[in-house]
Amino acid sequence: MEIIFQIIHYLLSFFESSSYLGIFFLMLLESTLVPIPSELIIPPAAYLAYQGKMSLIGVVISGILGSLVGALINYYLALNFGRPAFLHFIKKYGKYVLLTEYSFQKMEKFWDNHGHISTFIGRLLPGLRHVISIPAGFARMELFLFCLYTTLGAFLWCSFLAFCGYFFGKNEILLKKYIHKGSYGIVIFCILLIGFYVWFKLKKTEKTNNHL
Repeated sequence: MEIIFQIIHYLLSFFESSSYLGIFFLMLLESTLVPIPSELIIPPAAYLAYQGKMSLIGVVISGILGSLVGALINYYLALNFGRPAFLHFIKKYGKYVLLTEYSFQKMEKFWDNHGHISTFIGRLLPGLRHVISIPAGFARMELFLFCLYTTLGAFLWCSFLAFCGYFFGKNEILLKKYIHKGSYGIVIFCILLIGFYVWFKLKKTEKTNNHL
């Protein structure tokens, strides 16, 4: 806990000097594979907004833009470098690890059908937030849809963290408590959203079959 408090106080000083550009840069790194938790970035910046040293809207927008640019870096790396290398690996060694071009095509088809909901939910869940852009790049997800759902997910996550930092930032223990509670709430929201999405898809398929 002492180390976390020191990091938070360091970030407060960092954001006072670097302002929104610092938030953007750290959130960009957080959306790549650099292990910087967004929980240590947005709340301290939002607390500065509570003190009147920054704008809360500016904090959220900087966080969203940083998340989007970082996600785009992963997307393009996966699309232009990871995809060709992975396909080459499948052709050469896939039979040894039970991977085929057909299974890769199935993954692409899945992303064509469900990439939007996968990207959106991935931006909200810990552990997936940093890597969800990679399968989207592999599957050549449409760029506009990728940006749209990445931005929506980042908006919800950054707004939640900013809310916690703004109202509870002066009490680190209380801040940690509400971030944990809110994170559980977001996981439950994602589970319900997936359930509704599956139900909607099944109903749509059933309706289509009935018309045939």
